[in-house]
Amino acid sequence: MATPFDAIIIGTGQSGPPLAGRLTAAGMRVAIIERQRFGGTCVNTGCIPTKALVASAKAIHMARRAVDYGFRTGEIIVDMPAVKARKDRIVAASNQGLEKWLRGMKNCTVYQGHARFESPRTVRVGDEVLEAGKIFINVGGRAAKPAIPGLDTISFLTNSSMMAVDFLPRRLVILGGSYIGLEFGQMYRRFGSEVTIIERAERLISHEDPDICDAIRNILEGEGIQVLTSADVREVAQQGGRIVCKMSINGENREVEGSHVLVAAGRVPNTDDLGLARAGVAVDNRGYIQVDDQLCTTVPGIWATGDCNGRGAFTHTSYNDFEIVAANLLDNDRRRVSDRILAYNLYIDPPLGRAGMSETEVRKSGRKALVGTRPMTRVARAVEKGETQGFMKVLVDADSKLILGASLLGVECDEVIHSLLDIMYAKAPYMVIQRAVHIHPTVSELIPTLLGDLKPLG
Repeated sequence: MATPFDAIIIGTGQSGPPLAGRLTAAGMRVAIIERQRFGGTCVNTGCIPTKALVASAKAIHMARRAVDYGFRTGEIIVDMPAVKARKDRIVAASNQGLEKWLRGMKNCTVYQGHARFESPRTVRVGDEVLEAGKIFINVGGRAAKPAIPGLDTISFLTNSSMMAVDFLPRRLVILGGSYIGLEFGQMYRRFGSEVTIIERAERLISHEDPDICDAIRNILEGEGIQVLTSADVREVAQQGGRIVCKMSINGENREVEGSHVLVAAGRVPNTDDLGLARAGVAVDNRGYIQVDDQLCTTVPGIWATGDCNGRGAFTHTSYNDFEIVAANLLDNDRRRVSDRILAYNLYIDPPLGRAGMSETEVRKSGRKALVGTRPMTRVARAVEKGETQGFMKVLVDADSKLILGASLLGVECDEVIHSLLDIMYAKAPYMVIQRAVHIHPTVSELIPTLLGDLKPLG
């Protein structure tokens, strides 16, 4: 006989726990299921641990630049077990705190184990069957495994298994030149590894504008990272104590050797072992759960939130999924996924802040647009900090005067991007921020200056 609940939540990523909080506060009896570590990708193998590692790598990098700031240090010795221990303390505080909160939540029952649907209203966890009229799927995703011959014969790393690394790889080869690959590549180069990044496309993070891609490549190569693009990896093989990656670059055969290989070639949703077919929940050809604008699946009473629905691959979009579901269910507020403006950061150093459309997308749209750009060398705050790499670019609709998008590559741009994002959500013309008086000296103060010098997008 099934144990009855008002709602079942599968997974404790960024949308699951706050949803449990709202539903229980509304008087519902909730079951929440977690098969591994509380907090999902962000807390355990994504945002929190990687940004902790990025911070350590940044401190090491700045220590090596001591002479640039007028002082000298002794030899910089990187203690990788200590770097990992710091990261682990930060992660533990988050996932343990989350677990404690859920276990102490009134009207919430925590189950640990793998959940599988038995019907549209029942879910099995171990030997127990749970039943509810409302079920929320929040199972996240994992690293994709590319179909490269020989990959199964070597011991390779992913963003998850990198969290257990407490040593310095002598030579790290990274398969994939997007966010995960670039962040790990730069941090491990700063830790002291030799690093090669191999990307199949013509450019790194190829969905960005070419000028952004090229600037990021220059930043990474300037730190001694080898970047290979247009590289089709044909085979990987273990040869003694080394791993050899064989590839073709524009028809020319090349080989790269490494002591370790990190596979950073995209993500896949954790939906293949949930028994979704028994519930009638439809997925697309990549395994992402199909949802509508309110995140309802093809089965009434079942919702999908977070990375598994293919509508966003970030912590902030997962949390927004929770807000959308809660607003529709509990607040009589018809919030929609389509109201969301695409925004994200790439946490290399300096970071890339992105919001809205890229220049490439604006050009393809055929609309009349204005563009403003500023190199970071003309930002006083960046000069004072000794961090002048990168540039800012903002695109504006020439008729409506609304901001279409922005690409900000430079020091503190991961925060500066929000000043533009807020104006975009307000649907206010760019003149609102262009006429604002920003504080000097900051990076943000260059946004009004940039917007005061817009030119037609040729």
